[in-house]
Amino acid sequence: MVNGFKDFVLRGNVIDLAVAVVIGAAFTRIITSIVDNLITPLIAALGGAPDTDALWRYEFNGATFGLGAIVGAVVNFLIVAAVVYFVIVTPVNRLLALRKKGEVAAPKAPTEDVVLLTEIRDLLAAQSGGTTPTLGKE
Repeated sequence: MVNGFKDFVLRGNVIDLAVAVVIGAAFTRIITSIVDNLITPLIAALGGAPDTDALWRYEFNGATFGLGAIVGAVVNFLIVAAVVYFVIVTPVNRLLALRKKGEVAAPKAPTEDVVLLTEIRDLLAAQSGGTTPTLGKE
């Protein structure tokens, strides 16, 4: 039982997942800082900062429905998603494209029928006592 637990913990994907969670938490702080200290003040400077929690608040039989808070959460999500996309994803994709531009593409593997025909050719050559010609030098 202890060996099974040790194998589980030391398996690569568990370690990778743990690293991803830690990096994700640190990354969340960066994105939150950008949104709170740059984007939100910019939006507030342009159009004011409404209190979405008090907006569209309804009470029914003692229960309070805060639709403004839901709208505020959706808008906040869209702002965070836009920051992640334009500040992180787009520049990283451009860097990867520039890096990939200098790489030479690996040659394509032969299709199944070409491999089969090559094997047949080699078998026929071996049966007749001849040698197998190499491609391009026939």
